[in-house]
Amino acid sequence: MATKPKTRSAPTPATFPRKAVSYTVEQGATEEEIARCYAAMATSPELASYRVIGASEAKTVIGKDLDVPALLEHLRAQAGAVNRNDLSQAEAMLMNQATALQSLFARLAERGMGCNDAVPFEINMRMALRAQAQCRATLETLANIKNPPAVFARQANVTTGPQQINNGMGAPSRPREDEFPPSKLLEAGDGERMDTGTASAAGRANQELEAVGAIHGAANSQGEGPG
Repeated sequence: MATKPKTRSAPTPATFPRKAVSYTVEQGATEEEIARCYAAMATSPELASYRVIGASEAKTVIGKDLDVPALLEHLRAQAGAVNRNDLSQAEAMLMNQATALQSLFARLAERGMGCNDAVPFEINMRMALRAQAQCRATLETLANIKNPPAVFARQANVTTGPQQINNGMGAPSRPREDEFPPSKLLEAGDGERMDTGTASAAGRANQELEAVGAIHGAANSQGEGPG
């Protein structure tokens, strides 16, 4: 009895654009490993960026045709390029942002110049100047990336404890200015010794000095004496 050959159905192609966030786990992974993989995906920078992009483009044509796994893979590739010191994407982003801010400045300034009342004119011009300031800051950031400023730093020797450096026998150090040789005036020499006896009592010599006040008129408050 002849048997009919079995037919295999072709795998169902994935529906694009895909809107689900996918993550890959190894076969036979435990529930704990799957939980860690899901936590790493939830806190990843590319997922955070996707959430913002998806919210801002939700009602646009781009949002409807946006494939979520492809977007996540593209965001990972951009981060990997920065890790390899490839800043071409960042430079292009800053330049495009500066151009968009310049267009916003021109539009707000144009609207402000068309206002007849002071309040709308002030609001539009204030926002226009704010966009102009952001454009200037973006261009400065781009210039710093292209030509990083030179940094001049002085070396500082900071020690947190006692240190000892032995580099062989060095030359004898010069005496400090406050180190003077000891005086030899108080030294005993040639058999002479200093008098270490007790102090003698005061004598009564020159007794005539005791009568100075009476002779020169010390009682005179003006200090004037005779002749």
